[in-house]
Amino acid sequence: MSSIGAWPPPRAFWTDTLPEKTDGMTRPHLFKGIVPASAANAAAVLDGFAAIRRAHAVGLEITANARVYVGEEHRPDLVDKVLAADAWPEGGFTAWMQEQVGAERFSLVLNTLESVSPPLAAGLGEFVGALTEGWGLPAGGAELVAFVGNYSGTAFGVHEGYENAFLTHYGPGTKDFYCWSAEAYRKLTGGSDPLYGDYTWLLEHGEHFALEPGDALFLPERVFHVGRQSEFSVSVAIPLYTFPDAAIARAWIAPDLLGALLVSEPDTDAGKPSPMQPLTVGPDELALRLTKVTAAAFTTAAEQAQAAAEAHAHQRWHTVLSNGGWQQTDHDLARDEAAAAFAAGTLVPGTSVAVRAPYRLMVTREQAFLRGCETAADPAVLTPDLVERLNTGPTALPDDPKVLAAIRTLGATGGLTITTTPEETE
Repeated sequence: MSSIGAWPPPRAFWTDTLPEKTDGMTRPHLFKGIVPASAANAAAVLDGFAAIRRAHAVGLEITANARVYVGEEHRPDLVDKVLAADAWPEGGFTAWMQEQVGAERFSLVLNTLESVSPPLAAGLGEFVGALTEGWGLPAGGAELVAFVGNYSGTAFGVHEGYENAFLTHYGPGTKDFYCWSAEAYRKLTGGSDPLYGDYTWLLEHGEHFALEPGDALFLPERVFHVGRQSEFSVSVAIPLYTFPDAAIARAWIAPDLLGALLVSEPDTDAGKPSPMQPLTVGPDELALRLTKVTAAAFTTAAEQAQAAAEAHAHQRWHTVLSNGGWQQTDHDLARDEAAAAFAAGTLVPGTSVAVRAPYRLMVTREQAFLRGCETAADPAVLTPDLVERLNTGPTALPDDPKVLAAIRTLGATGGLTITTTPEETE
């Protein structure tokens, strides 16, 4: 029986229930039976793994990846074997994996699963969408990370989680999960390094949760944890990437801003080579010139910082929201396949088109964002009414060349689907 009674969790869950049960998002809490099998299940996770194998078979580069562990040992040497082997028989995945890795107990970790599994991206996207509406937007987006196997302990050992996350469980076996606050872990172990091997002595000091199919465990940031199980089961973690503000500025805003200010193209004053340096002068003259250039760039950067930060925040905000809350992925197999399917369809007046769940079409200024992709847009063509109708369900396209052209462009993002053609509606 669900502990909250609705899917996706209603706004009150995020504003009232979650903060109350987790002491203001600082303590783990297990929510029983809140994820219906129609939203996510073990079979869908294995189908996502099959998609990774399909891409591997044709040499297609994708961001989603698989990692194999035997016990706590990372076995990259087994990945190609697991990806290239013949398909497992129906209902025989565990025995198939045991044969591939040559061991009874194994762990298979799948990253960026939302980019290879449309059903999971849509089903758990309902959860992320409700989370965004009720709690807030993770500026780096969310990810799906699957843990598949019959391992006796998480391959990473007892370790610290650096972001808020939900661990959803689909069975069939029960997962025993143990958590420690950072303070308690350091007091017990004398440090913050992961603990491998025999740590059974530590478990009795941890907070224990028994995860059954449909359960979701909230894991606050900076909590140490480990999962253990005796039977095969499948879990999917949903980490929420917020990123420190300094990290965003360092990785994106500062390089873009300073790179634009320090362009030194040939045949420009800034690109003029520096003179040869006489040995008798030493490095001081060079230091003065570099100081002048650097100081001028930083002074101008400070003046332009607000505009640069606003532009980055605008783009990041709409990128993540239009992508259904998921992180942006360069080599997204599901996106590419959806774009190819759309391009193969017939787009004429009367064709019905809709935005794919859980993505969102957003038009702001003269930009359109869909499924994390950005393109130029004319707000007079992609009107608020048309955008709303596309987001809420199938919309018959008008006999307007500009609208048809805009829809074709948006179709290349993989965020649209053709639902009916004029012939099918006659």
